[in-house]
Amino acid sequence: MARGTTQTLSVYQAGDLTVVDGANLGDDLGCAEDLQHDDVYHLREGALRSDLRLRQSGPRSLQLAEGSRLGRAGCNVFVDCCITFMCNDGDTLDLIVLVEVDAEGLVAATYGLPLGQLRAKTDYRIIGLDFTTPERRFAEVACVSFTHGTMITMASGAQKPVEELAEGDMVLTRDDGAQPLRWVGQSTTRATGEGAPILIRAGTLNNAGDLLVSPDHRLFVYQRHDHMGAGRSEVLVKARHLINGDSVRRIEGGFVEYFQLLFDDHQIIYAEGIAAETLLVDTRTRAALPQALDDKLRSALPAHDSRLRSEFELSENLACRPDAAELLRRASTR
Repeated sequence: MARGTTQTLSVYQAGDLTVVDGANLGDDLGCAEDLQHDDVYHLREGALRSDLRLRQSGPRSLQLAEGSRLGRAGCNVFVDCCITFMCNDGDTLDLIVLVEVDAEGLVAATYGLPLGQLRAKTDYRIIGLDFTTPERRFAEVACVSFTHGTMITMASGAQKPVEELAEGDMVLTRDDGAQPLRWVGQSTTRATGEGAPILIRAGTLNNAGDLLVSPDHRLFVYQRHDHMGAGRSEVLVKARHLINGDSVRRIEGGFVEYFQLLFDDHQIIYAEGIAAETLLVDTRTRAALPQALDDKLRSALPAHDSRLRSEFELSENLACRPDAAELLRRASTR
């Protein structure tokens, strides 16, 4: 998330998660210093996630943005820790704790971002607490990613599965022609909650094949006619905002293998024949990069800030409508 851009997270409030057995019996979800191994939490019946909208306010800081349904705009937000729960069935689930701090530096609110699906009447026992590198798990949620099997257009025009790409491969970009790929990241996560990919069926946006991407992956559409009322021809839209329960839907269950593509600049490339963004390095996603990246690559990363393209992004008010995908398909072909 680069300066000037926002990201919306679907979180639970502290009061939605309560200790039902353990040292902190009766307490709601708290900060790192209050958490105890073996405490068992329950999700409150009827608890629903709410939107927490964040923006980057500095080199390493996040703030609540205008329009957030939770918190107070302008307050700082910190990634506090990552909890690993053991569930009744033996599965594990990670939850990132986010802390909102007021102008006096006091904790104003605590939020839980589950990287999986929480259910009521289920025991969630703390078996792990990561206080040192929670930013990495937080970064993995933010990294725009393609899934195994996605066909990428190479500089030659050939189509190549994303999992077969390697550093140095020449890929066709929308703005700069053929560009060398600098790094390919790979991660496997549970396909639940924030980790579940979005499926865009073949033809929905004039894509040649089914396209399966991470929820916040932005797709680029050139509108020949402004059917979306954006006031411009070029628009970027997050995959999650196109969900209509039919041609665009969230795919949950099992695991998903994600791939991140990094170039010297933030690029628009072609996946399944349509334009999609590549990894943008910013305050949040930088933590997902390996330490082994060489100095030459690191020196190129600041250039990403010059191509935020935030002015092209469709607002949620415009994008979140059941016919958005169809309107964008028509807008790009007529």
